[in-house]
Amino acid sequence: MHVSRAVLIGAAVLLAVVLGRWLARASVRLAARDEAAMASGARTAVMTVLLAALLAGAVVLTGLRPATVAYAWAAGAGLVLGAVDLAVHRLPDRVTYPAAAVGAAALTADAAVIGTWGPLVRGVAAAAAAFLVTAGLRAAAPGAIGFGDVKLLGLLGLLLGWLGWGVLLAGVFLGLLTGSLVSVALLATRRAGWRTAVPFGPPLLAGAVLAVALACPAALG
Repeated sequence: MHVSRAVLIGAAVLLAVVLGRWLARASVRLAARDEAAMASGARTAVMTVLLAALLAGAVVLTGLRPATVAYAWAAGAGLVLGAVDLAVHRLPDRVTYPAAAVGAAALTADAAVIGTWGPLVRGVAAAAAAFLVTAGLRAAAPGAIGFGDVKLLGLLGLLLGWLGWGVLLAGVFLGLLTGSLVSVALLATRRAGWRTAVPFGPPLLAGAVLAVALACPAALG
């Protein structure tokens, strides 16, 4: 069944309006570890706008197919992870693990329905490579990267690797570049010192979004 892109984007925006408040509240509660914490109106509005943009991007990227679920779920999870990491320098497993499970299941379903076995194998290999390389880096230099970031890179490896090795490499590079620029800006404005810990998750997530936006639809052929 063919569904027009305009209808899909409209549905994505509507879904964001419905879920934005819930995701904003979830991010606040995970950061505070307080089930009674509430999100401000400004946080809810920002979360809703960002979610609408990401969901619209997901449907433009993939159309209506099983793989869309992987990228749509990752969009919501990424917003929550980024918000929590900015607040308390932590990437909750209860967000990362379900996103990885849903992503793997959705991409496997896509392969079964559409025949994208090649991208699936590549995505799994990329996830393993991203996880193992960064886990090795953490083992060699424990202070260089947190284990939450290692797991996040495994998730991004799956999603970006499914689109292509070049997309994964671009995502990691852009994430590192974004993080470096933010660090320099914080130092220049004296909002941080040389020893100030800067969360690594948000730059990685931003780099992944930029890589997908720049590489696709070429990555989908």
